Amino acid sequence: MSRRPARAGGCGGWWPWLGLALLPLAVPPAAAPGGCPSPCYCVATPQLVQCRYEKLEELPKELPLAVHNLSITGSNLSVLPRAAFAARPLPQLRLLRLRHDNIQVVEELALRGLPALQTLDLSHNPLLAVAAGAFAEAPLLRTLQLNQALLAGPVEEQLALALGNLSLRRLELGGNALRALPAALLPAGLEELDLRNNSLQRLVPPELQSLGGPGLRGLRLTLGANPLSCDCALRPFLAWLRAAPARVPDARSLHCSDPPPLRGFTLLRLRPEVLVCSAAGEPGRLETASYVFFGIVLALIAIVFLMVLYLNRRGIKRWLHNLREACRDQMEGYHYRYEQDADPRCTSTISTPGL
Repeated sequence: MSRRPARAGGCGGWWPWLGLALLPLAVPPAAAPGGCPSPCYCVATPQLVQCRYEKLEELPKELPLAVHNLSITGSNLSVLPRAAFAARPLPQLRLLRLRHDNIQVVEELALRGLPALQTLDLSHNPLLAVAAGAFAEAPLLRTLQLNQALLAGPVEEQLALALGNLSLRRLELGGNALRALPAALLPAGLEELDLRNNSLQRLVPPELQSLGGPGLRGLRLTLGANPLSCDCALRPFLAWLRAAPARVPDARSLHCSDPPPLRGFTLLRLRPEVLVCSAAGEPGRLETASYVFFGIVLALIAIVFLMVLYLNRRGIKRWLHNLREACRDQMEGYHYRYEQDADPRCTSTISTPGL
């Protein structure tokens, strides 16, 4: 009788310890500080975080403090808000890639909280508005990628203000249908400018002079996949290209798109005398306009000539009548002489005195 309570008491002493051991399994573990947010995943280590094709409408809140590269692709962010990373700064983030995220607006001080950022990729976003101080809190920003990001609206002037105080080394503007060199977007000290797959036909002398200005003398251009027009207006650019081929790393791959006889011809193999001059300005349109103008002038001359003929129809008629009478008299004289020469009697009479 006295041992039963002792056994029950001994068994009851193990239950509290067993409950404490199973408690972590019953309660869901909390997210570890500095771990990956739920819609994203870390590659190898928390230093590389990717959020690919997740329908995010705002930037993830809980990001690892040690992240170096952050990639958010295929979301619907719409706006890169002011101080987007200020609540939880990422002091070691060096590369921020925001591609295909439908970003239309970049607000003031959008990069606050990213003091070590060196590369920002906003490619494939329909940018409509960029604040003047959008990148002001990124003093180490050296590479800005804006490929196919300037097609939705004219934001070149806004970007020029936003890039004015930066120390960029590389700027990518590929696929933006640019027809001229965006000189306003070139901050002093820029070393590489990617203008591939645009709508450039040539670089005109003022643009070439801007490339020789202070701060841009070492700038290298990439111009592949542009519809270069090999006409007379290309001569200044061709001379500049041959004088400094190192400034265009893909110079040997540049080809002519127009005119048809030179289509596909390598640019550096062209001789200046081969480039056809039509007129100053835009060659194709002005050549057509010159033919039209020449036709109009000929039509006016023909109309004036017909009017002169009409106004002098009586004098012309009189002149034609006199000419016809003169021709008739002349023909009658020839006819008379022919008949005299053909009559043998006249011939013998004339020849008798000689006997």
